[in-house]
Amino acid sequence: MTIRAVVWDVDDTLFDYTGADREGMRAHLVAEGLLPAYGSAEAALVRWREITDGQWARFSAGEVSFEGQRRDRVRVFLDAELSDSEAEAWFGRYLTHYEAVWALFPDVLPALDALAASHRHAVLSNSSIHVQDRKLRTLGVHDRFEAILCAAELGVSKPAAGAFLAACEALELAPHEVAYVGDHPEIDGRGAADAGLLSVWIDRHGPVTGADAPAGPHRIASLAELPAILRADTRFGAPSTFR
Repeated sequence: MTIRAVVWDVDDTLFDYTGADREGMRAHLVAEGLLPAYGSAEAALVRWREITDGQWARFSAGEVSFEGQRRDRVRVFLDAELSDSEAEAWFGRYLTHYEAVWALFPDVLPALDALAASHRHAVLSNSSIHVQDRKLRTLGVHDRFEAILCAAELGVSKPAAGAFLAACEALELAPHEVAYVGDHPEIDGRGAADAGLLSVWIDRHGPVTGADAPAGPHRIASLAELPAILRADTRFGAPSTFR
């Protein structure tokens, strides 16, 4: 089974979202004079990430709009009853600091270069096209992708099979001809495998074993391993240097 295209997740796969979010929020809290209220930058960042995950789950479930989850993240974090415009203004000031530290992971451009002649490329993200289109342009890789699909516009989000199948349809390829690369073992890894794609889980944070390791996805520690997996004519068990 020949893999003809690679569909990519963006945040924490191509783009160092966690690093940018951490450093951007730290700078924002200092600028807003809010660090003393949380005791330490680390405690504030943990709280922000917990709230982000909770509000993102609401968005993924269709309970709130993309913009609404942003406003609610601010209200919960500040424990304040803010108007939409007030919450949006606070989030906008955070974005200024966050965007100032945007960066690709070091292994991204070498991997895209290595696969440029042999595979087509697209993006499937659980964000919105407004966010990811601008991000990919700023990072200088927008033109590497034939299609950029996002949950906010699709009306379906990963790990639902419909999201992955929409990416395959955009490329006019069958699922077995498409690989998906993402950083989340369930949302990306298991979701893509269940939808019939060749699933590749980029795990930059160390091994996950036993009951916590998802069935199905190939697991890699660096995108440098990806070309070997795509050349292998198999669904599962392709060589990986990360076990």
